Amino acid sequence: MNTPLAVIIDTNALVSALITLDAASLVCRILDHMLVGKFIYLLSPDLLAEYRQVLLGPNIRKHHGMAEKDLDYLLEEWVANAAWRVPKSSDADTAPDTGDNHLWALLDSQPDSVLITGDQLLLKKAATHKSGYDAPRIS
Repeated sequence: MNTPLAVIIDTNALVSALITLDAASLVCRILDHMLVGKFIYLLSPDLLAEYRQVLLGPNIRKHHGMAEKDLDYLLEEWVANAAWRVPKSSDADTAPDTGDNHLWALLDSQPDSVLITGDQLLLKKAATHKSGYDAPRIS
């Protein structure tokens, strides 16, 4: 039996969805599907903390205009529908930017997972699973 594909939403994609003016954009549709649990997406404590930190930053906050309590409610909804993972840190698969090592660990926590990101460096240097499974890692 095949395991369904699981996605990891990088923070930059999440920010894009919250600040875009185009409700029909792909990132907005992804965000909507996250809220209603239409697909499997992975979350970890580190990624959730990064979401919150970035979304509460003054530059991003002035674009989405959400109060802290409203943002926390939205984050709770994402957690409720997520597949929660607490991946082990890995020295073997180091992300191109060490600030993204938690993403690599999360990718390695589920072999069929892919990362949705707009980060060109991550797109160019996608890691492969330690098992040698060389599937597309980033889309």
